[in-house]
Order: sequence, then structure tokens, then C-alpha cells
Amino acid sequence: MAEITDAEIEAARERGRIVAETQPHATSARYDAKARRIIVELTNGATFAFPPALVEGLTSASDDELAEVEVIGKGYGLHWETLDEDYTVPGLVNGVFGTAKFMAARAGRATSEAKAAAARANGAKGGRPRKAAGN
Repeated sequence: MAEITDAEIEAARERGRIVAETQPHATSARYDAKARRIIVELTNGATFAFPPALVEGLTSASDDELAEVEVIGKGYGLHWETLDEDYTVPGLVNGVFGTAKFMAARAGRATSEAKAAAARANGAKGGRPRKAAGN
């Protein structure tokens, strides 16, 4: 195994310093049952909140389970012991609420009155037009 040089150690420390200064990390986290939100206080003074219903692994958790949130990894992670769930704070802040498969399954599920009205109007016309032969 090759030895690690002092220069490599210093470069790693510099990368760590840059990450610590640029990526959001938590000073505290708590669950607000009334608002149904996880509230995360960040080291830069900002507050980030998200509904657990958006997060894979938290969607069906009870209030008591959600209240067990704890900050881990020098503020870079959130952990729920009973649920055996862990999320990175930078990931959550960037909208990563689960695996790629989970996120893809949730995409396009938005509903609105306009979308519903358009679907009804299209259905009244016989639905989606059939493809022409040869296409």
C-alpha cells in the first residue's frame, strides 16, 4: 500500500474546508407536528423545512417516529433511529427526497383543476387520438 504524502493530506484538508464552507449543514433539526414539517436550522443562519410526506422512508411515519430526528455527521446528515433512515442535508436542501426510482415515480403526479378540466374535455372528445397507420 502506498504511503500518503503530506501534500495529499493537506489537499484533503483543503477540500474538507471548502465543503464545510460551501455545503449546507445542520446545527439542529426537529419535527413540527402541527405544521407536519421537519425543520432544519443551518449553520449559515437559514432555516430549511420540508414535509416528510415527500421523503422516501418517511411518508407513512408516525409523529412520534418523525420526532426522533437527530443531526449526525457534523451536521451533514439527518437520522431516524426507529425508522432506520438517513438523509444528507445537502441532498435534502437540493430536493433529493429518495432514490432515483422513488423520485421518478413521483414526477408528473401534480394535479390541478386545469389539468383535470383538460382531461375531462379530452375524454368527452373520445380520448387521445389514435396514431395514423404507418407511424
